[in-house]
Amino acid sequence: MQVLLMLVSLIVLVSVVAGFVRVVRGPTAADRMLAALLFGTGGVAVLLLLSEVMAEPALKDVALVFVVLATVVSVAFVRLAGAPVIETTKEKP
Repeated sequence: MQVLLMLVSLIVLVSVVAGFVRVVRGPTAADRMLAALLFGTGGVAVLLLLSEVMAEPALKDVALVFVVLATVVSVAFVRLAGAPVIETTKEKP
C-alpha cells in the first residue's frame, strides 16, 4: 500500500510540475493564478499522501495550513482582479 501511495504522490507531483509551464506561459493573469492554485492543491495532496506513508501526523497540520493560505490567496486575487482600474494621466499644460 505504501508503494501505491508513493506512486500516486509522484504522479501528483509531476502534474504540479507540468502546471509550472502554465505559470510561465500563461497568456492571462487568471491562467497564472489557476496554475498557482494547482501548486497549492497538489502540494496539499502530496503532503497528505506522504503523511500516510511516513505515519507522520504533523504533515496533515502543514497541509491544513496550506489550504488556508491558498484560500486567502484566491480570495485576494478575485478581489484585486475585480477591482476597477484607475488610470492616472497627467494633462499637458
